[in-house]
Amino acid sequence: MMKKTRITGVVLGVLMLGLTVSGCGTLVGGAVGAGAGAGIAAGTGHSAKKGALIGGGAGAATGAIYDILH
Repeated sequence: MMKKTRITGVVLGVLMLGLTVSGCGTLVGGAVGAGAGAGIAAGTGHSAKKGALIGGGAGAATGAIYDILH
């Protein structure tokens, strides 16, 4: 029983490490995308909230794809 617990702990640790590494690009991409989207939306006379939401989603997706491929 102890061996199964140890293996489970190692697997969970590796998975958490992978999520942390891949989450970094997602968070940075989301932040940059939200800022850019809000700025573009405000500059064109549209709602900055909607621009930030769209930009944040697009940036997070791009950051996640970048992390997966690199």
